[in-house]
Amino acid sequence: MTPANPRIAPRHARLATLTVAALAALITGCASLAPTQGTPAAAIPTAWPTTAASATASASQASAPQAADIGWQQLITDARLRGVIDLALQNNRDLRLALLAVDKARAAHDIQAAAQRPTVTGSASASASRTPAQASSSGTAVNSRSLSVGLGVAAWEIDLFGRLQNLKDAALESFLQTEQARRSTQLTLVAEVANAWLTLAADQAQLALAEQTLKSQRDSLALVQKRKDLGVDTGLTLAQTESTVETARLAVATYQATVQQDRNALDLLAGGSVPQHLLPPALAEASSPILVAVPEGLPSSVLQRRPDVVAAEHGLRAAAADIGAARANLYPSISLTASAGTASRSLGQLFQGGAWSFAPSISLPIFDSGSRQASLRSAEVARDIQLATYDKTLQTAFREVADALAVRASLNERLAAQQALVASYAKALNLSQARQRNGVDTALDVYDAQRSLFAAQQSLIALQLLEQANRITLFKVLGGGWTQEPATLG
Repeated sequence: MTPANPRIAPRHARLATLTVAALAALITGCASLAPTQGTPAAAIPTAWPTTAASATASASQASAPQAADIGWQQLITDARLRGVIDLALQNNRDLRLALLAVDKARAAHDIQAAAQRPTVTGSASASASRTPAQASSSGTAVNSRSLSVGLGVAAWEIDLFGRLQNLKDAALESFLQTEQARRSTQLTLVAEVANAWLTLAADQAQLALAEQTLKSQRDSLALVQKRKDLGVDTGLTLAQTESTVETARLAVATYQATVQQDRNALDLLAGGSVPQHLLPPALAEASSPILVAVPEGLPSSVLQRRPDVVAAEHGLRAAAADIGAARANLYPSISLTASAGTASRSLGQLFQGGAWSFAPSISLPIFDSGSRQASLRSAEVARDIQLATYDKTLQTAFREVADALAVRASLNERLAAQQALVASYAKALNLSQARQRNGVDTALDVYDAQRSLFAAQQSLIALQLLEQANRITLFKVLGGGWTQEPATLG
C-alpha cells in the first residue's frame, strides 16, 4: 500500500484556510450597538451626617490609614481570632459555593468567547462492498472500496454588528459581578466570624460573672443561716436569700447553654471544630484591644468600592451589553459554512485531488410579529432595573455606614459612664455588707446592692461587645480593604 503524503494541504485546502482568515479579520471591524455605560453618578450625599462625621474625626490619629485600605489582618490584633478567620476562609462552605459560582461564570464567559471564532471539524470515513456475480451487470463479482477525508467550518456567524461581542461583554461583566459577590461573601464571612468569636468571649465573661455572683450569694446564704440560728434574722430573710441563690444558679445554667451555642455557631462558620487554643478568653480578661480603632478620613465616595456596589455596577454594564446584542438582532446576520475534502478508492490516491465548498448565507429579519423589538425593550427595561438596583445598593451602603458611625459617636461616653456606674455599685455593695455585719442593714439590702451591681456588670460586658462589634461593622459596611487582586480573565 502506498503511504499517505504528509503534505496534505492542496490548493483547495489553502484557499479555504485563506478564506476563513480573511473573514475572521471582519470581526475586528465589527460595530457595537451597545449604549455607552460609565459609572453612574452617586445618588448619595457627599458627606456623612454631622454626628457620624464627628465620630470619624475622633476615631484615630490623623496619620492613620484610610479605612477602605485596611485589610482584616490589620484590623484584628488578636492572633487567636486571626487563626479562626484563616480556618473559615479555607473551610467555610458558603465561601466555597461563592468560589464555585465564580468558576461557573468564568466558564460561561469562555463559552461565549468561543462563539466568536469558527468551529473547524475534521472527518474521515472508509467503506468497502462486494457485489456477487449473479447481481453484477458484468457477470463477475466486483469488490469496491471508498476513502474520504474532510475539513469543515460549521455555520460560523460573522459578527458585523457586534452581537457576539456584546454577548461576550455581558458574560464578562457577569463574571466580574460574580467575582465581586465572592468578595462580598468573603468580607461578610470575616465579619461574621469576628462577631461570633467576640460574642463567645462576651458570653464567657457573662458566665464567669454569673458564677462569681452565685458564689457570693451562697456565702451570703451561709451567713444568713448562721444569723437565723442565732435568732438575729428571720425565716423570711432566709427564704429571700435562698431565692437570690437560685436566681444566680439559673443565670449560670443559662449562660452555660449560651456559651455552648456560641461554640457551635463558631464551628459552623469555621467549617469545622475550632481548636481550643484559638478560642477567646472572657472579653473582660482581654489584655489588649482585639480590634484596632476605625481610622479617620471617610468620604462617602469610598462606598463605591464596596463589593456589592461594584457588583451592581457590573450588572448595569452587563445589561447595557445585552441591549447591544438585542439591537444587533434587528439587523441582518451573515453566516458561513465551508468545507474542503477529497475521496478516492485507494489510500495512495486519496490526496491527489479534492473538492471544496463555500456557502455563505444571510438572514434578514422581515416580519416576526415584533419579537425582536420586544426583546430590545426587555433589555432596556432590564438596564433601568439594574440602574435602580445600583442606586438602592449605594443608598443602603450609605445608611449602614451612617448608622454605624452614629453608634460609635456615643460609645466612648457610654462606656465611661457604665464603668463609673459599676464602680459606684461595687462601693455601695461593700458598704451594705459592712453595715449588715454591724447589724444596720438587712440581708435584703445586701441583695438589692448585689443585684444592682450584677446588672451593671452585665451591661458593661454588653457595651464592650458592642464597641468591638461596631468596629467590625464599620469595616464590613465600608467594604473592607483587600490586598488580593480580583480574578481576571486571560
